[in-house]
Amino acid sequence: MSENTRKSRRSLVGIVTSKSGDKSIKLTYFYKIQHPLYGKEIRRKTVVHVHDENNECNLGDKVEVTETRPISKLKRFRVVRIIEKAPVVAAE
Repeated sequence: MSENTRKSRRSLVGIVTSKSGDKSIKLTYFYKIQHPLYGKEIRRKTVVHVHDENNECNLGDKVEVTETRPISKLKRFRVVRIIEKAPVVAAE
């Protein structure tokens, strides 16, 4: 009687801030909350560990990630697509 339906998974967009190891990146995403007393919007950030299967992401890239099964102790997200590549600076 029960179907194999999957819950909708959380999807985030953020900036790659670290390439920690093979097939791993750290993603920082920003969100806004409203202060409970004063009503001012406050910008907060969260850092998540992400699985990058093909090692495509570089520092500064804007990527979309989605929630997935636990891959390691900290990794609970995987890369869906790279939205915008970071500009490459030529070394002099």
